[in-house]
Amino acid sequence: MKFKSIEKEKIKKGIYILPNFFTLMNLFFGFYSVICSIEGNFRIAAISILIAAVFDLLDGKIARATNTSSRFGAEFDSLADLVSFGMAPGLMLYLWILQPLGRLGWLAAFLFMACGALRLARFNTNLDQPGDGYFSGLPIPAAAGMVAVTVLFVLDLGLNPEIIRYPILFLTYMLSFLMVSTIKYYSFKKVDLFKSMNFNVLVSMMLILILIASKPSITLYVVALGYIASGPVKYFLWHSRKNDQQEDLISAGKIKD
Repeated sequence: MKFKSIEKEKIKKGIYILPNFFTLMNLFFGFYSVICSIEGNFRIAAISILIAAVFDLLDGKIARATNTSSRFGAEFDSLADLVSFGMAPGLMLYLWILQPLGRLGWLAAFLFMACGALRLARFNTNLDQPGDGYFSGLPIPAAAGMVAVTVLFVLDLGLNPEIIRYPILFLTYMLSFLMVSTIKYYSFKKVDLFKSMNFNVLVSMMLILILIASKPSITLYVVALGYIASGPVKYFLWHSRKNDQQEDLISAGKIKD
C-alpha cells in the first residue's frame, strides 16, 4: 500500500507533454499580446489574449480527460495565466487608452494585474471556494477576455477614445474588484467536451458560431458582458430572496425582528 501511494505521488508530480503544451501556447500568445501592445497593434493584442484563453480552457479539459493532472501543470498554468490574463491585458489597457490619465491610468492597470494575481493565489490555496460548479470571484481569464473584447468592440465601432476613456477606467476598477470578491460565477467545469452530446446542443453551438462569425466583436462583447453581469445579478437576487424569506418568517411570528 505504501509503495502504491509513493507511485501515485510520483505520477501527480510528473510532467505531461500534452496539457503542458497547451499551457505553453497560452503563455506564448500572452507574451505575443504584450509585444503587440508595445508596438501599438492593439487589435492583434486583444485577439492574442482570446486565443490564450482558448488554450487555457483546453489544457485543463485535456488534463482531466486524459488523467494527466499534476502539481507541476497546476503551477505552470497559474504562472502562464498571470502573464496572459494579468500582465498582457493590464499593459494593453494602459498603452491603448489609460496612458493620458497619468498616475491614475497606470495604477488602474497595475490594480488589474495585482487583483488577478491575488485571485490566482486564492484559487490555488482553495480559500473561499463555494464548489458546486462555481468560482468564488470572477476568474482572471474572464476578466482578461472582457478587456480584450472591449478593445475589439471599440476599435470596430471607431469610437472616440476621449469619450470612452473614463468608462474604460471604471470597467478596469470594476473587473479588479470582481476578481477579488466572493461573488459566485459559474465555472463550466461540468461541461465535458469529450463526451457525446445531444443533437440540439450541437445545433445550438453551430448557431452561436454563426453569430460570432457574422458579428464577432459585438457578439463576443455581449456574451462577455452577460457573463460578467451574471455574478452580481445572481448575488443580488439571492440576497433579495433571502430578505423576503426572513420578512415572511417575521410576519408569521416564527423569528423575532
